[in-house]
Amino acid sequence: MNNKFPDQIPIFPLSGVIYFPKTNLPLNIFEQRYLDLVNDVIKKDKLMGMIQPKKKDQEVYKIGCLGKISDFQKSDDGRILINLTGLTRFEVLEEKENSKLYREFKVNYEKFILDLKPKKEEINVEPLMKKVKIFFKNSGMMLNWKEFEKLDNGQKINTLSMIAPITNEEKQKLLESISMEEKIKVLTNIINFYLHGINLNNQTIQ
Repeated sequence: MNNKFPDQIPIFPLSGVIYFPKTNLPLNIFEQRYLDLVNDVIKKDKLMGMIQPKKKDQEVYKIGCLGKISDFQKSDDGRILINLTGLTRFEVLEEKENSKLYREFKVNYEKFILDLKPKKEEINVEPLMKKVKIFFKNSGMMLNWKEFEKLDNGQKINTLSMIAPITNEEKQKLLESISMEEKIKVLTNIINFYLHGINLNNQTIQ
């Protein structure tokens, strides 16, 4: 067990937001329960979890990402603007009862030890990048490729997994891919599916 991170964390369930280690997530907080959450963690360790809710009831997916608040600003109208820096993914074990407005969960980080100690081997991402550029162009998505090229391969893959115009379920599948090799394989398959679908219909998505 990694003792560096708490085994019980407050969690912000947010649909459509998949968030990875070593990426940044700006959040505009205005709902009271999440204002409470942010105010509490700022006084404590600045750590909070992000996870996707499922479509039914109060269920959440089993895998999320722990982040640390790296920027915190209060606006005049009561909102809080934060930047969350991704640290490591976690697995949800169970929800803990509390008297707060927000939810807390018991979590475990063991599956995702590679998030903290990535393997040094270099992975060739060029074949995937060529497809990504076609996919983004077809989807009408703009990306500053010059800035993007400055990222290391891990950051490139995580950033693409966050911003690609794919479904929440597909993004969740990428989040749950343990190793970088597995993530690249999953992302390649997803993009191949979209490109193949576009080619089949002989049209591009506008």
